Amino acid sequence: MTGTTYTLTVVNNSSHFADFCVYQRSPDLGVRDALSLAWLAVPLWPTTVEVFTWQIDYSFVWSQTGVLKPGVRFGASQAWPADPGDTNANQVLFDYQQGAFTFQPGAAAGTPQRGGLYVRELADIPADTASVGIGMSGSGTFAVQAQPNENLVFTPHPTYWVAAGTFEQGVALDVEEISNTAQVPFDSTFAMTAVLDARNNWTVRAS
Repeated sequence: MTGTTYTLTVVNNSSHFADFCVYQRSPDLGVRDALSLAWLAVPLWPTTVEVFTWQIDYSFVWSQTGVLKPGVRFGASQAWPADPGDTNANQVLFDYQQGAFTFQPGAAAGTPQRGGLYVRELADIPADTASVGIGMSGSGTFAVQAQPNENLVFTPHPTYWVAAGTFEQGVALDVEEISNTAQVPFDSTFAMTAVLDARNNWTVRAS
């Protein structure tokens, strides 16, 4: 819900220092080979607490990553406001001009529909040099390798997950390989708490 603040309180009641990461998954995202990014991440010592907050405000993002694969850091070089509910604000052109990547206003291919976020990658985009994707609340959430003459349609229906381990914000994830993770369902609430206990088990509940 746009304009609503979501809150996730993360508690490290384990016996070890770890990076705590919040990331998104979207099985019906609609873009083949898109990777989830470590959206929010912070290191925590035992008995410490972090409160993550965000709103569902989308953006288009890109980064000059080289070849995108798990472990590569996606540091957004540009964030372009996006609104999947507004056909005047749910599309963007991705271009390469005078040796630099940039978003440009313009119409995507076809007829954009509400609910999608459209990226039209123009002919000058060099292959395997940059990645493009979408973000939420100022940080990247999903990214895919940018290629020339591609039309991408992201259809985000995100689910939220929390994990403990070794993470850096913005790094591309292999979500199937992440252990010690738990889904955080925001069902009829906008405030959740996730606690990692001494046996490294998660308890997730409404705050």
